[in-house]
Amino acid sequence: MLFRLIKPALFVLDSETGHRLAIRSLAALPRRAPAAAGGPLAVEVAGLTFTNPVGVAAGFDKDAEVPDALLGLGFGFTEVGSITPLPQAGNPRPRLFRLVEDEAVINRMGFNNGGAEAALTRLRARAGRPGIVAVNIGANKDSADRIADYAIMARLMAPVASYLCVNISSPNTPGLRALQDESALTGLLDAVIAARDETGSTAPIFLKVAPDLEPADIDAIARIAIDKRLGALVVSNTTISRPALRSHHAGETGGLSGAPLRSLATQRLRDFRKATGAAIPLVGVGGIATAEHAWERIRAGASLVQLYSAMVYEGPGLGAQIVRGLERLMRRDGFASIAEAVGSE
Repeated sequence: MLFRLIKPALFVLDSETGHRLAIRSLAALPRRAPAAAGGPLAVEVAGLTFTNPVGVAAGFDKDAEVPDALLGLGFGFTEVGSITPLPQAGNPRPRLFRLVEDEAVINRMGFNNGGAEAALTRLRARAGRPGIVAVNIGANKDSADRIADYAIMARLMAPVASYLCVNISSPNTPGLRALQDESALTGLLDAVIAARDETGSTAPIFLKVAPDLEPADIDAIARIAIDKRLGALVVSNTTISRPALRSHHAGETGGLSGAPLRSLATQRLRDFRKATGAAIPLVGVGGIATAEHAWERIRAGASLVQLYSAMVYEGPGLGAQIVRGLERLMRRDGFASIAEAVGSE
């Protein structure tokens, strides 16, 4: 209700200023306990028990400023980042655009963040608090060795992360998506796993992939993910494709998210479910704005789902709303647990 009241004022501001205001507002909230463990929507993925399958996608809380506030709003987990070894300004502004008519967002942020040390300080300060807080790791744009950057991030963040998510699928860092190629991906994951192991951490490693993949790419990534025993695949990041859009921002470069991504992201999830033979958990991301959307993604093979763009239009209370709807849909369709429903379509 509060978000609906202030939404007109927020939308007068440019998108990035509005987002910063949202982060500051969440930081000012009194701390609430996260959802209690053991409820009907609890699900286990990669050895972690999630109180519910609805999480916040990377990009919303880039610098790990409000993870506990988001957990307190009813989300089952949150993924902070993407975080790079060194602070990075990102691409020139404007770089974030609301496509209101399309319920979409285009961004070309470019991994803007305050760097590993600042985020690490915040994450260490919350040590011992309940809730699953993952860290999405990236490489600096001007790095001479991007694989080394990912290894640095894994070494730093593994001790404070519930899981690490390797982000090689952002379209806004030139050349980054080339790390999805088979040979490059194998070397990258070997380096990340070795760096994680050096710390003594057992934090699972997730891999975030693009929706703009060819069938051969999907098969190769699926084979590597199984071979490297990854915790999960996150399907998917934003798209560089452009379906028919109505907004005057439709021509902006960057990654498209929100409602126009929904069908493509759902199909990619089905593709990865088939390619992996259901041997690895999947996280469904892209265009999820209602409990019905989340339920469709779970039935298509997702063990977990994540939101971001829909919160631009519906506010951070959307997570709890979807959680309540999922419980209703699960009962309606006769499932006793989320695990039973995964891939049941």
